[in-house]
Amino acid sequence: MRPELVGHFSFNRIHGGVISAGLDAMGGLAAMAAIGARHMDESPLQRLHRFSKLGTIDLRIDYLRPGISEYFELRAEVLRLGSRVASTRMEFRAADGKLLSTGAGAYIVS
Repeated sequence: MRPELVGHFSFNRIHGGVISAGLDAMGGLAAMAAIGARHMDESPLQRLHRFSKLGTIDLRIDYLRPGISEYFELRAEVLRLGSRVASTRMEFRAADGKLLSTGAGAYIVS
């Protein structure tokens, strides 16, 4: 947590936009890791070219609790990696492990 990330200064809550951007980034990284693992037979340059095509199609964030913590942990998993779209599920947790927000994302992979 840093002062520039605060959305509500009275309660020292993290801004919702920071949460959504973090979850979107984690979903994209998870999709990227899955693409890289699927195409291990390709050269690093070919895999980098695949990564350059990655983009968010759809993102849903559910804010479950106020984002108050010293630091946060983000997790993501790929539910399905198709030939054109990857579907992911993400979590935004407080330092004590309490679930603060969840996300679901769809990413173009081709």
